[in-house]
Amino acid sequence: MSGHSKWSTIKRKKAANDAKRGAIFTRLAREIAIAAREGGGDPEVNFALRLAVDRAKSENMPKDNIERAIRRGTGEDKDATALEQIIYEGYGPHGVALMIDVVTDNRNRTVAELRHTLSDAGGNMADAGSVAWQFHRAGYFYFDAERIDPDQVFEVAVDAGADDVIIGEAEIEVYSPAESFKKVNDRLHAAGLKPDEAELRMVPNSTLELSPDRAVKTMRLIERIEDLDDVQNVYSNLAVTDDALELLEAA
Repeated sequence: MSGHSKWSTIKRKKAANDAKRGAIFTRLAREIAIAAREGGGDPEVNFALRLAVDRAKSENMPKDNIERAIRRGTGEDKDATALEQIIYEGYGPHGVALMIDVVTDNRNRTVAELRHTLSDAGGNMADAGSVAWQFHRAGYFYFDAERIDPDQVFEVAVDAGADDVIIGEAEIEVYSPAESFKKVNDRLHAAGLKPDEAELRMVPNSTLELSPDRAVKTMRLIERIEDLDDVQNVYSNLAVTDDALELLEAA
């Protein structure tokens, strides 16, 4: 999965400009609002909210924005429109499976935008359940390997219940069962090992490797979907190879 983490790093660099920063803040605010709605507005007792707030702080999101998003989720902001979280399923070109996590106040608009974007690239929306069986929910942690001891991460994570630790030259990725996510996160923090990313995500049961040019076409589609206003995350079973990454950066 290291190719996916390298691709994520590339996308973060692209997102550094002000226009992208605004889109990131919008996504983070929605994530905070949904977490607050589901588990209350106190990050000390609502683990999902704590993670969302931590992510917002790591992106330098203003405190006022964070507090406003929490009020929206708890219903204290009476003027805010209602949000709902939905996962849509689809296929990209060449049969790549996609799970698209959205938060929206207008599902008709969202579906229309997704359908248009997918069909324009040779993909299509799929019926509920027809793609989901190819994925499972798991905890995911990412560390910059240059600033942390890989052996310590491995030892603490595995002892806490992680089932896979991938140590690369520049990154360390930790995967855990979804039910062990909070325990692994808490144990890492207690050991002074703060992840650069920590989230629950959809992980493919197996990956599909395409030729570099076909992979790049699919990666560009995924980036287009991620740029849609209502989309929070896109998960795929595409195997991101070094050759595909080189071709994407050279384009």
